[in-house]
Amino acid sequence: MTRDILNLFSMKNLRCSWYLAATIALVVALVSIVHMVFFTLTPSYEYFKVVSYSTISSNASSAELTNGFGKAAIDLKYEFPADLHGAHPYKGTPWEAEIGRWLANCDSLTKDVNISETLHGNDCKNECSGLGVCNLELGQCRCFQGYTGDGCTDIQELECNYPRSNNQPFGKWVASMCSANCDKTRALCFCGEGTKYPHRPLPHTCGFIINRSSETFRVNSIRVDQDVFTTNGSIPGWCNVDPIEAYEGKVKFKEECHCPYDGFMGRFCEVPVQYVCINQCSRHGQCRGGFCQCDNGWYGADCSTPSMISSIGEWPSWLRPSRVDVPHNIDFSEKLFNLNVVVAKKRPLIYIYDLPPEFNSLLLEGRQYKGECVNRIYDENNATIWTQYLYGAQLAIYESLLASPHRTLNGEEADFFFVPVLDSCIISGAGFSPHLSLQKHMGLRSSLALEFYKNAYNHIVEQYPYWNRSSGRDHIWFFSWDEGACYAPKEIWNSMMLVHWGNTNTKHKHSTTAYWPDNWDKISSNRRGIHPCFDPHKDLVLPAWKLHDADVLKLKLWTRPRQKRKTLFYFNGNLGSAYLNGRPEPLYSMGIRQKLAEEFGSSPTKDGKLGKQQAEDVIVTSVSTDDYDLELGNSVFCGVFPGDGWSGRMEDSVLQGCIPVIIQDGIFLPYENVLNYDNVVVRIPEEELPNMINILRGINNTKIDLMQANVQKIRQRFLYRDCVILEAERQKAAFGYLDDWKVEFLKLMENDVTTTLIQVLHYKLHNDPWRKQVGYNKKFGLPNQCVVNTN
Repeated sequence: MTRDILNLFSMKNLRCSWYLAATIALVVALVSIVHMVFFTLTPSYEYFKVVSYSTISSNASSAELTNGFGKAAIDLKYEFPADLHGAHPYKGTPWEAEIGRWLANCDSLTKDVNISETLHGNDCKNECSGLGVCNLELGQCRCFQGYTGDGCTDIQELECNYPRSNNQPFGKWVASMCSANCDKTRALCFCGEGTKYPHRPLPHTCGFIINRSSETFRVNSIRVDQDVFTTNGSIPGWCNVDPIEAYEGKVKFKEECHCPYDGFMGRFCEVPVQYVCINQCSRHGQCRGGFCQCDNGWYGADCSTPSMISSIGEWPSWLRPSRVDVPHNIDFSEKLFNLNVVVAKKRPLIYIYDLPPEFNSLLLEGRQYKGECVNRIYDENNATIWTQYLYGAQLAIYESLLASPHRTLNGEEADFFFVPVLDSCIISGAGFSPHLSLQKHMGLRSSLALEFYKNAYNHIVEQYPYWNRSSGRDHIWFFSWDEGACYAPKEIWNSMMLVHWGNTNTKHKHSTTAYWPDNWDKISSNRRGIHPCFDPHKDLVLPAWKLHDADVLKLKLWTRPRQKRKTLFYFNGNLGSAYLNGRPEPLYSMGIRQKLAEEFGSSPTKDGKLGKQQAEDVIVTSVSTDDYDLELGNSVFCGVFPGDGWSGRMEDSVLQGCIPVIIQDGIFLPYENVLNYDNVVVRIPEEELPNMINILRGINNTKIDLMQANVQKIRQRFLYRDCVILEAERQKAAFGYLDDWKVEFLKLMENDVTTTLIQVLHYKLHNDPWRKQVGYNKKFGLPNQCVVNTN
């Protein structure tokens, strides 16, 4: 073909004809198209020449950054330009150009590097007296609930009741209030000795007299309900009620009695079931109330960390395959010793602190209500019941990182350090028992949570050498509650914050919650410092926990095209005081939902009014529905507005393929500082809310189709697939089969929330400006031009 083209240009064959002109134009067009397509989508020859995997310092000089041919490393921005909207794709997702370009051309090339891991063997005092788990790295006991001290020999009593007084014989009201037997290791109330069922839970709503009105009931915390101890079947009882007789209707029981504590199922708490523990103790321990009691030779919050006496065949996958280095001078008379192993891993590598259990495990063990601060519980057959607890993302990320191939035990090789404080458990349990009292915190749950984070900071600074090397900038903390890291102590603000609320405080400078115990404005600047709630240059907004059942997943509502979505705009949620059961506080949702309803409300207020611009294809309602997912799947655009801080509406919209419409100024949504949302969401300034429907009607169908396609591309990144699959594997090992939800999740691709976080961390490892100021020598398994940002 080349020879034919040259012949066209020979003087002998040259003729001024339309045929010749058309042929030349065609050739030029083809060459241009080929150049545009392949030049931007595939690496140049120059690119492949510089792929040199080596050890390089993060503060390397320009001379060190040559590609071996006397030329500087290539400019990725030039070689791989972004699209017209500043996006660059990676794994099918539109990222911000700088990030997507690096991931597409560096993360994808990552090779394994050999990492030396140490299996520690530092003994604990008296082997923790059988009342705790020995952290073999520090040689410190992690004591069970109710015990403390170096060897877990000191008893720590956790009272159910506050000190009594003449007017309050059981102390002031608290959720843990007990009229019978208080288990002082956990501050939980049970029927106690002398009853037929001494281990049956006796929550305060059961143990005290109930004052009833026509619509509500109130617990009288002064008067014990003696009827709950009756043996007379004609009187509503509880502690002596036989479940079989009660199910058959032969005896009465008090309706307000129930089973709030973890580990019990059945109407009468008669069925013992699995407790929720971190990773269910990784099959190397027993879950006791929420605390993992590890088998010999294992330790950690989830019993996933082995020692030299653990069977190699049982080591976690992130430590296999490995080469074991046995010291020549080992004294085999010692019970335990440190053992070095070499494992091939891909960066980034994350070290996870094994904090004292008061920051995680004990919070799980002392829950007053089984469904709080977790993403699952277990039914009568020990099958998994996934909860709709939005804050369950915190446990999901913690469990996934503990089992991740990116985990390392070597702090010297670690690129990031994860600090697992479960504030979702702290805040949900705050004030529910005396040992989590808010008396010293002005009644503020946010202040109590800050204290926990500050104490965790003190622990890692005192016990580990890693914080001061970067002033904590390579550390990661998760703040899952409504306003994210707004109440983070000043000492840790340099770190990376994982949150659900990305308020930069550029507009909304104060606490935005209408629930006063979570307000952070009153926290002293001596404790909190002066910092925004979110810094998009270092922090990341993660999706909240959302998990649909197998039936919804099978419908694949997110794939519905525009033509099958009959509702233009949809929002279903609390709309404020004008509606039945609406939130009464004007500050709720920063007033945004109330303004939305005033303009577009499609269900009547308490006064029978509809929105001023109500339209047939616009649904703005506070009326709950059992078909919420179907209605989202039937809508083109869906509203994303704040509640008490963040809400889960972005997640709802994306998971059902509905284009998010965001109205909250200066507040980032999940991934908004790393993914390119120009053709994914519609952002409308708060002041333009009355024009919302006109704006949406002005978007043409071509643009809508493009946005829907992009919503589908990011959908997977809003699911905590990794955590779900870990649970599926545990359940399959226990029962030998897969439930429907497991089957459906196994069909999904791998780029979930955890994978997205790892990809962001990998980019930050080589592009955060502060890292260039820290000298270290590591193998990264990357081409030189990827290791230090040369753009």
